[in-house]
Amino acid sequence: MKLSTRGRYGTRALLELAVRQGQGPVSLKDISRQQGISLQYLEHLITPLIAGGIIKSTRGARGGVSLAKAPEEIRLSEIIRILEGSTSPVDCVDKAEICARSGRCVTRDVWSDVKEAIDEVLDKITLRDLVERQRRKEQVTEVMYYI
Repeated sequence: MKLSTRGRYGTRALLELAVRQGQGPVSLKDISRQQGISLQYLEHLITPLIAGGIIKSTRGARGGVSLAKAPEEIRLSEIIRILEGSTSPVDCVDKAEICARSGRCVTRDVWSDVKEAIDEVLDKITLRDLVERQRRKEQVTEVMYYI
């Protein structure tokens, strides 16, 4: 499975919201600037994330978007499913009926194992985990040495 920009950029945008959790709605313009994602593209990612119950939108002068749930309740698997669809590397894993060989195909079994492994990893990671990883990375880069 190869993630498209939808999955990668959508995850980065949600990470930005998780980092700013509790600070009120964040404008798409701010997310765009901070994450280096075109505003136009970001606008296309927001709709499915709102429909999926991951984020909520607030209108008005101080409007923007914010997480609809706590970061520890949002799993990476949920984000990827909303933005990318199935994590299956081949279509026959999700829809056995599309291939007459599905019932006796050994390679389909392998692709099914691959999907399960990907899902297991993505299901373990929450937005809170990503925020913590981000903060650790920032601490490492902020270390300064004086002679």
